[in-house]
Amino acid sequence: MDYSFLCTPWVLGLLGLCIGSFLNVIIHRLPLMMEREWVAEGATALADTEAVIRNGASKAEATTLGAAAQAQYERMEKLPHFGIATPRSRCPHCGHQIRWHENLPLIGWLRLRGKCAQCKAPISVRYPLIELLTGLGFAALAWQFGPQPATLAWCGFFAALVALAGIDWDTTLLPDAINQPLLWAGFIASLMNWTLPLSASVLGALLGYLSLWSVYWGFKLLTGKEGMGQGDFKLLAALGAWLGWQMILPIVLAASIVGAVVGIAMKLMSSLREGRYVPFGPFLAGGGLLVLFAGQQRVLGWLGW
Repeated sequence: MDYSFLCTPWVLGLLGLCIGSFLNVIIHRLPLMMEREWVAEGATALADTEAVIRNGASKAEATTLGAAAQAQYERMEKLPHFGIATPRSRCPHCGHQIRWHENLPLIGWLRLRGKCAQCKAPISVRYPLIELLTGLGFAALAWQFGPQPATLAWCGFFAALVALAGIDWDTTLLPDAINQPLLWAGFIASLMNWTLPLSASVLGALLGYLSLWSVYWGFKLLTGKEGMGQGDFKLLAALGAWLGWQMILPIVLAASIVGAVVGIAMKLMSSLREGRYVPFGPFLAGGGLLVLFAGQQRVLGWLGW
């Protein structure tokens, strides 16, 4: 396959704008889809009266709870399908269905001047920013890696990190539906000789996972609290699979420094969410992208290795 046209900065940049529009959908809808699935699973579990009794409830309590759970499950079964592609996007304020030309990446938001075509409610600037970020990122990857299949693989890596960062910032969730394919895609890219030797990829994944796993358990044993979510381990494992074990420390250092600065700034502005913390995933993703664009040799040089 001739990649000389597909992997030019202009072509990949335009593709990135379109992918960025799709990432906005993923960031918004995937957590809602997960939430609906969890509620359905919880209702199914609570409807099992014998299991509820085994866990300390009386027979009467289990029967009442089971009936309520079964009723909730039946209500959820009647809800319209909700997925990535359906229903079509609508304004959350007035229900106006977004038309195709209003949904054009970047251009649609600019034409509408950041407002709904019908009710004039503001449309978050984050939507065009994610589209622009993805477009510029894809163009930069084309510039850096040139016309080769690895460039497309790195574009997929970039897009996954943007989606994970956006979801984690909104919900403090790092979905396995993205984390796990990102990890395995890193191994596949190594097998295809697009990134690292396979041994370096596997070692990077192990070191990435175990490093934060150790911090998590050390903090929990000392304080009795959870200092981070388990999705952070999986994300750093995926970053290690793509970037190698030598990049784990630089990624964590960059994420910690930037995360601390942002957290302090948000605290001073009284904008920290309930629980007074910021999610770590967006900063891990940012650290991974910094390492990717800087290059291994330059990063190792910064560390004096």
